[in-house]
Amino acid sequence: MRLTDFWARLEEAFGPGYAGSIASDQVLSQLGGRTIEQALRSGEQTHVVWRAVVAAYPDRVPARLR
Repeated sequence: MRLTDFWARLEEAFGPGYAGSIASDQVLSQLGGRTIEQALRSGEQTHVVWRAVVAAYPDRVPARLR
């Protein structure tokens, strides 16, 4: 998954304003206690980060985006 696709999915799932907050403020245990931004900056693959988002927020991410 390209990084642009990742951000588009995140914004579609959470809305443009809230997606940024989720990415920078929410620590996910599935990412080893890192935020989305920290995981991406450290080189984690986007599909791995996206799976962590889906696991952390199963009710927010529509099935078609999973």
